[in-house]
Amino acid sequence: MSIVVSAEKQVQTMRVPLFVGNGEIKYGEKEIPVPGKGQLLLQVKGNALCGSERGQFYKGTRTTPGHEAAGIVAEVGKETRTLVGAHGVVFLMGYCGECRSCKLGFTNQCLHKHADYGFNHDGGYGPYMVVNENVFFEIDKSIPLIEATMLLDIMGTGGHAIKRAQLVRTDIQSVIIAGAGPIGLGVLAMVKLLLGKETVVFIMDFVQYRLDLAEKMGGIAVNLDIGTLEEAISTAGLAGADVAIDTTGKTAGRQTAMQALNKRGVLVCVGHGEELNLKVSSDLIMTERAVLGSEYFQYSELEENRKLIMENIPYLSQIITHRYKVEQIQEAFEIFFQGDTGKVVIEQ
Repeated sequence: MSIVVSAEKQVQTMRVPLFVGNGEIKYGEKEIPVPGKGQLLLQVKGNALCGSERGQFYKGTRTTPGHEAAGIVAEVGKETRTLVGAHGVVFLMGYCGECRSCKLGFTNQCLHKHADYGFNHDGGYGPYMVVNENVFFEIDKSIPLIEATMLLDIMGTGGHAIKRAQLVRTDIQSVIIAGAGPIGLGVLAMVKLLLGKETVVFIMDFVQYRLDLAEKMGGIAVNLDIGTLEEAISTAGLAGADVAIDTTGKTAGRQTAMQALNKRGVLVCVGHGEELNLKVSSDLIMTERAVLGSEYFQYSELEENRKLIMENIPYLSQIITHRYKVEQIQEAFEIFFQGDTGKVVIEQ
């Protein structure tokens, strides 16, 4: 990281990665933002890579990406309560706090959202970012800031999908996860932490590296190049599963998971992307199955997950397999999209 003070304008600038497109990241300068009323300036210490940044990496963006940020408050704007030096993470969605959804706690479904940090507002791959105070979640300084990034897409998105399923099915004993990428591994971890270690979890993918990691974390790995989900379920002595969570966004993954559900089973779609084809009578009505969507998570869920991460850092930290400095961000993205990683984090 470098900070330059311009003698002409007396403006402080910072060196940031520029996503120029075609899978290339260069470096340039941007002004260090100044927090306004109700805002905080965060010195970013860690930001985790996410599959949703694929478009930014290959197509380019003028925004500095990074939506899984953790850091230290460096400066505060007017009418804020947070102290300089506070450690915390950034909730992706700049929710309004005033609409019907927000007042009920559904901050991930805000009706007047003003920001998606890292997508339409500069995010955490730069050394500093400005956020509204209401999206900053303060954490205990005993939690390492790199590991704290797991409070977001890993624990937050993963745990929310499980809670969505519990709205329909309260007696969950078995779970299918389509996709063993970072979100799939996060779902696996949160199943074990929220539902109990005895909960049977089948996790399917084509990447053996990720499946090996899933097995270490307590899942039953299904390499679809070698066998089928149906065979794995039968070998485990089951006829089907109670819940399926799709993190792939692929039609094939969703269909395979759907067909392996028990009666009263629930399919939760987390991954954006392709379609799901249903025969309403046999897939839904006769079996009383349900299909739900799950988008990110609610800000209030961070507190519950804060307690979980403090009790389970060694278990959860297995998901972070690669750590890079911001100067190595090109290499980090290339390796991440090749597939032989868990969660990849940029350190600053």
